[in-house]
Amino acid sequence: MLEKAKSLLVPSKRSDVPPFIVMDVMAAAAGLEAQGKSIIHMEVGQPARPAPRTALEAAHTALGRRIGYTEALGTPSLRARIAKHYAKSYGCELDPARVVVTTGSSGGFILAFLSLFEPDDRVALANPGYPPYRHILTALGCEPVLIETSEATRWAMSPEALIAAHRRTPLNGLVVASPANPTGTMMDAASLKRLIDAAEAEGIRVISDEIYHGLDYAFAAETAVKLSNRAVVINSFSKYFCMTGWRVGWMVMPEHLVRTAERLQQNLAISVPTLSQVAAEAAFDGVAEMDEVKHGYEENRRILTEGLPGAGLDKFLPVDGAFYLYANIARHSDDSLGFAKRMLNEAGVAATPGLDFDPVDGRHYLRFCYAGSAEEMYEAVKRIGEWLKR
Repeated sequence: MLEKAKSLLVPSKRSDVPPFIVMDVMAAAAGLEAQGKSIIHMEVGQPARPAPRTALEAAHTALGRRIGYTEALGTPSLRARIAKHYAKSYGCELDPARVVVTTGSSGGFILAFLSLFEPDDRVALANPGYPPYRHILTALGCEPVLIETSEATRWAMSPEALIAAHRRTPLNGLVVASPANPTGTMMDAASLKRLIDAAEAEGIRVISDEIYHGLDYAFAAETAVKLSNRAVVINSFSKYFCMTGWRVGWMVMPEHLVRTAERLQQNLAISVPTLSQVAAEAAFDGVAEMDEVKHGYEENRRILTEGLPGAGLDKFLPVDGAFYLYANIARHSDDSLGFAKRMLNEAGVAATPGLDFDPVDGRHYLRFCYAGSAEEMYEAVKRIGEWLKR
């Protein structure tokens, strides 16, 4: 009887996924702050600025009204506004009927993976890459397949590497991100098109993570909406619009998969929080304000790329977009987790160990998020330099 009772407390095998280490770092940093220690937060990929004023004002006004459920696919006005965004930003026409509003990009990935893949399907991911891709796929019974990237491809997956992996053991899907997390590197339009074309020619379904669009510095980001009507595109209001905690994003789905996503959304979430959808629609009217925030990121990028080499971190990947710098720490340590813990406790700078993003070689890397203030970036460079010279 006792053994049977114990079995009731055993978690499912599908829940046995690694932690998202960055959240553990954030908790440790918060604990030190509670003790009175000064911490510069460069661990979590979230803007320090609030949502645009237009979004906040719209949400405040909506609070005076009844907040009920919306359609599972999202409010028609928000879906239409998102479609208008594609026309204005990318010059491509998009039927609002293909837009699905989601609970952040995270909810989008769950819906996309459930819509596209069966258990045991194999999905290609660039390495290094965003850890929840592989963790969510694993929890859903799919197999994440890590494909190494290199300087030769600007740290993006190449069609050749994808097809080689597919020839070894067939792939069912591909997740591509540009700008990418944790590297901040980007694919130009031609490179992205070659990759998508190569995948679709082999029957590999493509998901394009475009959550960092709008935060591009080296060149303009291209959307897969322009390159394929079969790809699934995922985006969010979290990064460019500074709305992480509002938990609202969107997908652009092939027409024949919209009803699939709708049925899943009806059962998994009913609908995305109404207040967040109201704010998200109004956020598009705050682009000028958000572009000013972006200019701040560009300045932070300059501070780090010019300052970190002198501080002792002189090897990092190209910083094309998003708000990340992925630094090689091999000259100092082969244990990024231990290095990050010491830097947090001794220098008061929180960054994320590369092991979160790359189980193969992540022990040699740290990811720094530069979404804070310029003053914090200068201080971080100073603290890191002084710490490494001790």
